[in-house]
Formats: sequence, structure tokens, C-alpha cells
Amino acid sequence: MKKTGQFKNPEARQRYFALYEQAMRECPPPDEVFDVGCRHGTARVYRFGDGGQPTVLLPALMATSVCYAQLIPGLEGPVYAVDTLGEAGRSVQTAPFAGIRDRALGLDEVLAGLGLSDVLLVGGSTGGWHAVNQAIHAPDRLAGICLLDPTTVSAKFSAATQRRALKAMVLNRDRDWRSFVAWSAGEDVFDQPAAQVIVAGIRSYRARISLQTRPSDDALRAIRTPVRALFGGRSVVHDPVAAAANLRRLVPHAEVDVMPEAGHYLYLRPADRQRIRDVLNDRVPGDSKPPGTPSFS
Repeated sequence: MKKTGQFKNPEARQRYFALYEQAMRECPPPDEVFDVGCRHGTARVYRFGDGGQPTVLLPALMATSVCYAQLIPGLEGPVYAVDTLGEAGRSVQTAPFAGIRDRALGLDEVLAGLGLSDVLLVGGSTGGWHAVNQAIHAPDRLAGICLLDPTTVSAKFSAATQRRALKAMVLNRDRDWRSFVAWSAGEDVFDQPAAQVIVAGIRSYRARISLQTRPSDDALRAIRTPVRALFGGRSVVHDPVAAAANLRRLVPHAEVDVMPEAGHYLYLRPADRQRIRDVLNDRVPGDSKPPGTPSFS
């Protein structure tokens, strides 16, 4: 990539950030706000709480930190929510990414700038892909990764996802975006502030990032970082059962579960949110693993 991401025009940027600030009001007030410099620009990071082992949240595509508004309350220790550099949000890209590995190196610089190590890196959807990319290319600051229905990690996007997303992007009408969001989420959340931010980002921001592609099987097999993964049994963006099975096969030390009633947005329902909080706060995979298997502890 030789270009950097940017908003289409000043008016689109203004409309986007009006929605972003509205969605931020759904989040708990952050204890600290950082703009961390790295080789590709500055990354916006919000800290919630303090003390203990850090949890870093990576959002879905164009979802920004606001997508975790309902999950953050109840999480223990300092929680850092990141606006992904290279996408719409408060992070600002000033230099292009050389490739997929370069994105991991940039995030490593952000974690270093925050003074973080022993990090539990959590990613939902595309954020899960980023967490795996970090475990492959720059794992030294990680204590473990937790994946929430990660996309293009152990299964490709479904044909229906590609077809519906393309229709929404080409036609770019509210009714088509509402249909796509409701279908992918499992319920109509289009009018929720966090969903409005995602759609506004896709509509108004020209991202210049490498195509999100599946890591090779050998790259997944080489991961030594502890892995916890939760898939939505009703997720339609991929085959969740096959994705879970492939991840277990390729990363044998991973703790992998399918949440049968959850869709792609795993933390929509209160009971599912609490289960995710329990997993993140516990940080330790199940006791059934043989001695010597990596764990979050």
C-alpha cells in the first residue's frame, strides 16, 4: 500500500464524528485517553480502570472502541480499547502499511508506547484476526489472545456475507445497510449508536489497508501464545462449527467453544456478555489440558 486512509471529504468527517461522539456517550467514562505515536501515525486508546494485568480490546472492522460499550463494565483490571489504525475513528494514519506483518509491528509499538506487557489481547470479528496476526508476527508483549467469533482466521467468509455486503456497499442505501446489519448481527441493531458508527465509517472513510486474508495453516500451527476462542453458534458470516473445529486442529493448545445461541456479535445478549466477561476475568483456560500446555496465567 502506498496511500493512507482518509475521510472522503470534510463534511463526511464531520457527520461521522457526530455519530462517534454520540456512541462514545454509551461507554463508561474513560479514566485516561491516549494518542500513541507509532510508525504509521497515532493510535487513539481509551483506558478504563487500573491495576492488575492489562486487557486490550481490538474492535471489528470500522467498529472502533465504541463497539465494546456494553462489555467493558464488569471487566477487571485496566482495560484499553483501541481505535484500529488505518480505519475510521480517532486514530490517524500518516504512513502506509507495508503489509500484514507491518500492522502487527505498528500495534506492538502502540503497546510499547503505553508501557504494556503481559497483555491479554481480545478481538471481536476482524479484531480477532488482528489478535491472531499479532500472535504470529509480534507476540512478545502478549500473555494470551481471546477471539470473539474471529473472521478469516480458521474459516473464510460465507458466500452470503460477501454477496450481501457487496450489495449494501454498491447500493449504499439505508434499507440495504439495515438489512445487512440485521442479518449479520442476528437482530435489527441498525439504529444503535455503535452500529451507526460502523456503517458511517464504511460509507465515509477510504481505508488503504491490506486485504484481510486467512493466515496459512503453518502460521497458525506455529502460534505459541495461549489462545481462547468463542464462536457464535448462529453466526452467519462464516461456518462457526467448521471454524471452531479448524482452530482446534491447527492450534491444539487453544481453548475453543461455540456459544450455541449467540450470533456473530457475541456480546449482544446480557447472558452472553457475562459469559465473555467471566472468560476474560478468569484468564485461565480449562483444567483439562496436559502439563506444559500454554495458558493465560
